[in-house]
Amino acid sequence: MAKTRISISLERGQAERIRQHAERAGMDVSAYLVHAATRQMAESDAIEEQFAEVDALIAQAERAADGLPAEPVQEPVAELTEQERREVEKALGLAHGRDRHDRRPGHAA
Repeated sequence: MAKTRISISLERGQAERIRQHAERAGMDVSAYLVHAATRQMAESDAIEEQFAEVDALIAQAERAADGLPAEPVQEPVAELTEQERREVEKALGLAHGRDRHDRRPGHAA
């Protein structure tokens, strides 16, 4: 099989690390880089195959969204009552790891 030469540019430190790793693997630099690239390509292909169905659904949703208005029509928002505001603050505190006394669980007051 005919071979093709590819030239790459690296920082000196990167090149030395690659040489060291290739040597430890018992390979020359070219074989090591081909092996690493082939392995990465196989991994990428497997990931793309695994998520192809999800990617297709996302693309379908994006195409469907193209026909939607740029900004959704906003209904007027009613002001919160004081009780609703306290409930929201309490819920946010819990979500952010604060208990009903505004302390983070597991921490001294």
